[in-house]
Amino acid sequence: MARFIVVPQWQGSRSTRAMALIDGAEAIAGDLPSAATHRVEVPFEAGESLETGVLRASTLRRVARHLAEELDGFGGAEERLVVIGGDGGVAVPAIGHAARAELAVAWFDAHAGLHVPDPATPIAYEQGALRSVLGEGPEGLALDRDAVHAGNVVLIGTRAYEDDEAEVIADRGMHLVSADASAETITDAVAGTGASDVFVHIDLGVLDPSRITGVPDAQPFGMEPTTLIAAIGALRERFALVGASIVGFAPHSPAEAVDDLGTILRVIGALAKA
Repeated sequence: MARFIVVPQWQGSRSTRAMALIDGAEAIAGDLPSAATHRVEVPFEAGESLETGVLRASTLRRVARHLAEELDGFGGAEERLVVIGGDGGVAVPAIGHAARAELAVAWFDAHAGLHVPDPATPIAYEQGALRSVLGEGPEGLALDRDAVHAGNVVLIGTRAYEDDEAEVIADRGMHLVSADASAETITDAVAGTGASDVFVHIDLGVLDPSRITGVPDAQPFGMEPTTLIAAIGALRERFALVGASIVGFAPHSPAEAVDDLGTILRVIGALAKA
């Protein structure tokens, strides 16, 4: 059984349209089965960085704690938990809940999320979200350092990253798969980690801008929705899917939200089907 945890968090986004992520999460929630949908309340206030190097860290810590508590309330082997954002920061506690030695993380995102927080020049949480998954972030916003091994992370469709992030990918033995790769190539890359379980994180910005309009930082040359859906199916055939997150939907208007929801719901269906 799939359960959906809706977290309309916007405070971790770097976009000037960050608050549209609330509308995106609510639009998705409106099409989910109510009996299987749960919510984590997100405070309206932005919050303070608290010298962590992460903008709005005080609020983000509170939401991360509440999300972790919500996830811990489930956990039966028959329950698949799908976290619906909001910004990409909600993936961190979701991955933390699923973390185990044999876990691979399939990170479908146009951005690497591997920046290091610096109190002198604070960044948005999602800019360092994957770094926090690896345990390299502020207290209360990062997992334990041994929760997820860098060599078990596969970045898929990632095409917007800076030199320092490229160095991390290379130095840590992380796997990078292009946006035009086949479902078989993606699955083989995940199999190469040696893991038996997989967590699938999807930032909708991984898709090509011609296929989805409601993303805050669209990058050209993205994935086709059919490829993404096929990859999810292939991963599920070869691995135990132990959790997922979908983030980054920030529609410009209710009408545009409707235009994108068909694609988004097909992706969710691929993750949630029995």
